[in-house]
Amino acid sequence: MNWLSRQWYRYRLRTSSYRALFLPSDRSTVISLDCETTSLDPERAELVTIAATPIQGNRILTSQALTLTLVAPKSLNAGSVRIHQLRHQDLEQGVSAEQAMTTLIAFIHNHPLVGYHIRYDKTILDRYARRFLGFPLPNPVIEVSDIYQRQLERLLPNAYHDISMEAISRHLDLPLPARHDALDDTIAAALIYVRLQYGDMPMLRSQ
Repeated sequence: MNWLSRQWYRYRLRTSSYRALFLPSDRSTVISLDCETTSLDPERAELVTIAATPIQGNRILTSQALTLTLVAPKSLNAGSVRIHQLRHQDLEQGVSAEQAMTTLIAFIHNHPLVGYHIRYDKTILDRYARRFLGFPLPNPVIEVSDIYQRQLERLLPNAYHDISMEAISRHLDLPLPARHDALDDTIAAALIYVRLQYGDMPMLRSQ
């Protein structure tokens, strides 16, 4: 979100408790975030689960992580079930999309969001936030694969780099994530972020 849009929302929400979201971003904490959805199309995908894990400095606060399971969306089909292993009956006790958004906003406040393919997640969350709250998320985003690629290109300019989460985790000697689980993906992205921000880039080993 650019400066002008941020100022406009601050004015528009001047009597709302949400106005504080549009103050300068609080970078004392970053939030690793991941969503599981019914589709890979960010303009149509519906939310199934949301997870968020705080990071303070080089500490990943897994004990403070947030996981939200939503009621089964209409577009949940057999294909989605095969990916996420979540059936309609597994989501019967889920929260509404509106409740999920208000809970998430209270948790992430205006901290930066970090993740793998984080812009995809934010595009979907922006749609939901506009629908239920009247504004998109103001949070800046940090893409871990971008950080990884920039650091690797300093070592090996013009080389091809595999930037899948599995390849990045393997190169950085991190545990391989159990994919298609929102909480596991937030922890995997958080580990990558902390390793890249506070550790050294190891040399690539031949496969």
